[in-house]
Amino acid sequence: MINRKATFSLLKKLFPCSNFVDFRRLNPVISLPARALCTSMFLCTSKAPKSKESTLKSKQKVPVILISSHMTVKELAAALGKEPNHIFECFNFIKKYDCRQYSKASSVIDRIEVIQEIVKLTGMKAQIKPKYEEKLVLSKDAVKRPPPEPSMLVRRAPIVTIMGHVDHGKTTLLDALRHSHIVDQEFGGITQHIGAFSVKLDTGEQITFLDTPGHAIFSAMRSRGAHVTDIVVLVVAADDGVMKQTVESIRYAKEANVPIIVAINKMDKPDANPERAKRELLQHGIQLEDMGGDVQSVHISALKGTNLKELQEAIVAQAEMMELNGDPTGLAEAVVLESRTDPTRGKLSTALIQRGTLRRGSFLIAGAAWAKVRAMFNDRGQPINEAPPATPVEILGWKELPSAGDQILQVENEHRVHEVVHWRTKQMKDEQADRQRDEVRVNMEEHQTAHRVAVAELRARGYRFWRPPIKKEKESVDTSHVPRLSFVLKGDVDGSVEAILDIFETYQSDQCRLDVIHYGVGPITESDLEMASLFQGVVYGFNVPFASNLNKTKTAFKHVPVRQFNIIYKLLEDIRDEMSARLPMIDVEETMGEATVLQQFDISEGKRKIRVAGCRCSSGQLDRKNRFRLIRAGRVLFDGPAHSLKHHKNDVPTVKKGVECGVSLDSAETLEYKADDQIICYHVKQQKPKIKWEFNF
Repeated sequence: MINRKATFSLLKKLFPCSNFVDFRRLNPVISLPARALCTSMFLCTSKAPKSKESTLKSKQKVPVILISSHMTVKELAAALGKEPNHIFECFNFIKKYDCRQYSKASSVIDRIEVIQEIVKLTGMKAQIKPKYEEKLVLSKDAVKRPPPEPSMLVRRAPIVTIMGHVDHGKTTLLDALRHSHIVDQEFGGITQHIGAFSVKLDTGEQITFLDTPGHAIFSAMRSRGAHVTDIVVLVVAADDGVMKQTVESIRYAKEANVPIIVAINKMDKPDANPERAKRELLQHGIQLEDMGGDVQSVHISALKGTNLKELQEAIVAQAEMMELNGDPTGLAEAVVLESRTDPTRGKLSTALIQRGTLRRGSFLIAGAAWAKVRAMFNDRGQPINEAPPATPVEILGWKELPSAGDQILQVENEHRVHEVVHWRTKQMKDEQADRQRDEVRVNMEEHQTAHRVAVAELRARGYRFWRPPIKKEKESVDTSHVPRLSFVLKGDVDGSVEAILDIFETYQSDQCRLDVIHYGVGPITESDLEMASLFQGVVYGFNVPFASNLNKTKTAFKHVPVRQFNIIYKLLEDIRDEMSARLPMIDVEETMGEATVLQQFDISEGKRKIRVAGCRCSSGQLDRKNRFRLIRAGRVLFDGPAHSLKHHKNDVPTVKKGVECGVSLDSAETLEYKADDQIICYHVKQQKPKIKWEFNF
């Protein structure tokens, strides 16, 4: 037994900061276990003042770690300040998700929940990094300058785009205004790329004209032409009226909010009907001035040169109303209309200057392509040293071909060019990686949803323990039996190649696969032939020659077909015919004759009785060598060769139309004939199928 006073003093010495109840009120003699229990209860309920160290420790904040989806094990460990082995140990405590797939330091953790759980187990707080955070880094890209001061603006030439349906006389009109013969240089009589020209009118006004293709294939070019122009001259043939591409041109002009001047062309033709064209334009929202609207219209004949002066005056008046101004100072800004590879001069682009003045030696960037301007040429091929706003110019010196429609920006020096190119290339790669991650995440979510549904169905059927099925080796789909056409496509300008590739997107048939091995701008080179040879393909060239150094090695690729075309729809038709030629032969039935059963007869051949259909040939001719088909009420009862063909008890090889005959289709006695049954005589021939692909020209 222990004295209570001694116990109290001992506790006071051991725990000087604690407040204890006076043990003097307790019994004088307390057992040791009871005394220990009381001591424990008093210690738990005591209110001791906190020490200075514990107070500071409680005020310390929990570290916050920035995380993002698809972090690797190594990246997460570095963010936590740990080794990768720490992450692997945390995987053992995560039971909700399967972490066995993250077995390497380079493994990508594709679930953000797993990353959050690991941070929590480490004793830290996770904060998801916003997607836009990386974009907050100081941009090194080249951008357009802010709008200029009004005092810096000077009057500039208007940019006029000539649009309309194919073969309505757009290029002929431009020839008449420019006093040239461009239409003679166009294959098939149709424009196949954007032409940009500066025209000085008789009044002294300078106008920049853009001639866009009217063919159905070149819709992207017409859209670009409408979005870089000030005025649209809509050419409508008086004998054809409003056509499909006319409506499309109207839509592009309205989308770009560009004023329209209607030129009703071909008024010299005897069947010209301008009133019908006006009514059709009204149906599509174009209300001309003589019909109470505000859209100017001029009746012209581009071929005869009729009323061209009136059209010029209408363009100049519209431009004056718009008060078109430009800034000729500072770094140049332009837009790519076309790009091509010249066999002798190299990579060229046709551009329209929108701001500033472009000079030789300038450094330009368009997309991920850049150039140091070695030379510039006007629309007549003459070299020039500078190009002010609203001037079409051909630029020489590109390291890579820019795409049509790209924005051209001038930068200060070559170092700045490489900096911008590197930045844009990195941004494109990052965007592509983000898209791929999103696709992977969506696919995994779909897979997990399907997995949960499958597990729920199994449990609903009474399976409580689900075991994953044994994985089989991936079975590749054998498509070797499907014919395919592999080819290399080379074009003269970027817009033409773009238009052809757009048409390929409309091919939906599964009869033959269409594989574009490679495409580009420029002449046909040895690498093109070599690539086509590896795939047993064809080389298609649109308005391009062979490379000058190809003559020596051309004989080594004699087995590679090379097709060159100057008209775009001829090229597409040849591709369709080439695919049709690769299809296997198919069996096609050709009906030779038909007969109607009148009555059934029984004849004897030796000791056997044969059923014969008494028929009359209603069309064509029945030939015993061919196959016969017996049809009753739409059902085929027999299909095969004939046993016999008789006329007046005589075996005959053929029976003509209107002649009665007896036909035995089966030597057995199981087949019965009834009146009004149809007998069809046909033969099977092999025929080459054709690819079902309409271009809607």
